[in-house]
Amino acid sequence: MLALLAVPFAMQAQKYHDVEFNEAKGPVKSIKSSVMGQMQVTNFTPDGKMTREGMTDVVYDANGYVQSAKMEMQGQQMAISYKWQDGHVVSQKMNMMGNDVEIKRTYNAQGAPAADSFDMGGQTMEMPYTDYKYDDHGNWISRKTSMMGQDIEQTRTIEYFE
Repeated sequence: MLALLAVPFAMQAQKYHDVEFNEAKGPVKSIKSSVMGQMQVTNFTPDGKMTREGMTDVVYDANGYVQSAKMEMQGQQMAISYKWQDGHVVSQKMNMMGNDVEIKRTYNAQGAPAADSFDMGGQTMEMPYTDYKYDDHGNWISRKTSMMGQDIEQTRTIEYFE
């Protein structure tokens, strides 16, 4: 037991993959992000499990990967299911206001999202991510995207356990 306590945090195995779920890596303690003026805070336990306001009923597989969750958005609650490949979420499916929506994600060479492709009942909308800025842990802290002709900058602050 005492030997286990001497193992540095970075060497401990993560039970949950919620840090990767949030497009990050390493001993992340919290992520504070701002999207279109909305602040979102996600906190992590040392074993990698997240808590986020508005996210409930999270279901994990045996390896600690999120399979589904309920999210509250604009006063509506929706169930979202996730598909993983090579340690990244590659798609999410949900029903928004009676419409089935699938979001497919591709990644760049640094492992950050390159684009999200929204399929809303046969209509597809592409949302590319560009102009990434990274912190000294290799996690993105700023990026730009464009949605429906409007340029949006997404920023986040990451706090680490170390």
